[in-house]
Amino acid sequence: MPRYGLARVLSKLGLCSRSQAEQWVRAGRVTVDGRVVRDAEHPTLAEARGIAVDGKPVAAAARVYLAFNKPRGVVVSASDEHGRATIYASLAAAGLPWLGPVGRLDKASEGLLLLSNDTVWAAGITEPSTHREKIYHVQVAGVPDAAILATMLEGVEDRGEHLAARRVDLLRAGEKNAWLEVVLDEGRNRHIRRLMDALDFAVLRLVRVAIGAVALGELPKGQWRHLSLDEVAALRADAG
Repeated sequence: MPRYGLARVLSKLGLCSRSQAEQWVRAGRVTVDGRVVRDAEHPTLAEARGIAVDGKPVAAAARVYLAFNKPRGVVVSASDEHGRATIYASLAAAGLPWLGPVGRLDKASEGLLLLSNDTVWAAGITEPSTHREKIYHVQVAGVPDAAILATMLEGVEDRGEHLAARRVDLLRAGEKNAWLEVVLDEGRNRHIRRLMDALDFAVLRLVRVAIGAVALGELPKGQWRHLSLDEVAALRADAG
């Protein structure tokens, strides 16, 4: 049977994040076969036999997969040193196990965020080599013409990175701003905001509306729902 680092085993069981597991181990809260282990890389059987945290034997948590509609201005973090609201405030009363975000949305962005305690499933979704499509609705100041839209597809160079959209469509336009549908199949840091900034278009709103087969739909802001078995399986299949 394969062995992994102790912190990785705790994370794969869906009990906590990898970094949190490392903190537990360093703090002496974890025992293996009755012995305190402070080495996060201590070789450990994946089935978790003989592992305890704070004296309580551990077992794999029931797998949970959520879609959450992240409001603008909310931080994707368990806690924030500046006291800003986090996504977990909306989940606190739900009686859910530990859940980690699958990817990120920055504070100013909103829309679909996946959460799960299945770290293997989550890693497959965020793996860049899958080129999984993510769809965003983006409001910009100004109205891009056909040439600008073509440039978004061709891409620009920004701080040594090539930033491009896989697809982009003009959804609607007014006199002073426009809504675009932007599809990415890679996820560089602040990808859309940097792309638009390079083309002199300020982003007014950025809403993620789909990740692969999972759509935001009519889910209200700040609310969540369980993914269907078909949605979970579709994302897993996309990850290969």
